[in-house]
Amino acid sequence: ILSDAAADHAAVDEPPSGNVVLGLNLHDFMGRLQDSRTSLLRRETRVCRHAVNRYADRAAAVAAHECGHAIQHARDYAPLRLRSQLVPVVTFSSKAAMITIIVGLLIMAATNNELVCWIGVGLIAMSALFSIVTLPVEYNASARALEWLESSRTMQGAQLAQAKEALSWAARTYLVAAVSAIASVLYYVFLILGRRR
Repeated sequence: ILSDAAADHAAVDEPPSGNVVLGLNLHDFMGRLQDSRTSLLRRETRVCRHAVNRYADRAAAVAAHECGHAIQHARDYAPLRLRSQLVPVVTFSSKAAMITIIVGLLIMAATNNELVCWIGVGLIAMSALFSIVTLPVEYNASARALEWLESSRTMQGAQLAQAKEALSWAARTYLVAAVSAIASVLYYVFLILGRRR
């Protein structure tokens, strides 16, 4: 059982599910635990130094989760590939959506033409789609992490329970984001329908 930052290094040296990701390095940084991430371009997993020092069990779980993303990339996991393809679209749509909706509502008020409004809703829907596609990516990375933490005996008992709890709460944030994104789409759909004369 590991009780300090050694578990984080173990997650990188022996990644989840017995998969090998060559050249993936662990780096610490100042910040928050939730800011931890894997950069496949730089071939590194970054885990918050404060979290490693203070919350070793949760930090090890996060490091294993990030390694799960590296495994997804190595195995060409379809939802991760789709999410990566959506990034440029969502980057554009998230910037353009609100101004498109506002312009569309002004046009609709003057001319009764809803087309621009619906384009805005479509742009918002791209963010909702991204949030929905993110769910299996994050849940799968957490499942890979927990499988490895348990099968490798890196964590047991209370430590494993804390890791499960940390990853479960992290997954719920993505679920809330997806529900919120869907609610935003519905809000604007009903707003447009309610303004029809």
